[in-house]
Amino acid sequence: MWLPWQLAVLGSVGLAAFGLSARRTNNSRVLVAGAFARETALVLALYAIWQIAGQLSVMQVTGALDRGRWVWKIERMLHLPSEVSVQKAVLPNRALVQGANSYYAIAHVPALIAFLVWLFVRHRDRYPQVRNVLAIATGAALAVQLVPLAPPRMFPGLGFVDTAERYHQSVYGPLGRGLAGQLSAMPSIHVAWAVLIGVAIFQIGRGPGRWIGPGHAVLTVLVVVITANHWWLDGLVAVMLLGLAWVADSSIRGAARMWQSRIELRRPDIVMASHLGEGSVAVAPEPGRSRVAERDSVPGVRVP
Repeated sequence: MWLPWQLAVLGSVGLAAFGLSARRTNNSRVLVAGAFARETALVLALYAIWQIAGQLSVMQVTGALDRGRWVWKIERMLHLPSEVSVQKAVLPNRALVQGANSYYAIAHVPALIAFLVWLFVRHRDRYPQVRNVLAIATGAALAVQLVPLAPPRMFPGLGFVDTAERYHQSVYGPLGRGLAGQLSAMPSIHVAWAVLIGVAIFQIGRGPGRWIGPGHAVLTVLVVVITANHWWLDGLVAVMLLGLAWVADSSIRGAARMWQSRIELRRPDIVMASHLGEGSVAVAPEPGRSRVAERDSVPGVRVP
């Protein structure tokens, strides 16, 4: 069973407190440990919010089945491949279905944790951007999930099979109970996190190992369909939110850099350097030395 959200909150608060206090030291190891603790606290907070949102979504079940049927009709209008056909192609292979059930239940969170640790340790410069995209996309997905929508496995009349229930591997209990909300199908956070991992590892990684990320993403998409836990549109909306989160983060970071540049241009030493001309260096005035004397000491500058 995954970590309860209450313990995740407590862990997040404790790690955040340690991370903030670690900033007061000059010990390099403590500083690194503090930075790692702060990032872990953020991930735990996201995890707790994810679980809480899953519980909230099933408090209002009215219309969830109707919205699920609506998604099915929209997919037929868009001529998307039938999830039923994909599932039926795999159902005869018991080992493959049970493997898909296990991958859906187990790989989701550990894969994200391993990815974030690798990124923080090996590619610290790329970590903030990926972390921000993860937080923005997850928050947006959780907001959408507050509107309950039934997954395909709740529609046996359309030909779907609840594979986890068939082989007693379900992570869900009665409706509204379990590890996550059963009516939080749209969008798929499984797909959102897996695609983010896939794209980031492929862009940042080197050598044949970089294909592990895209492989995990493709496998996750197939698994959520084979197990009838998500519609195709659940994954498409998740990828769209990822793209919007990437654009939002880039825009925010660009605006922050522009604002920082404007602030720096207003600093006296920067302004003086711009007046001295290219190739000149502005020297901060010594204590007790007037700015007029300073300007007299710089070649090429005349004092009126």
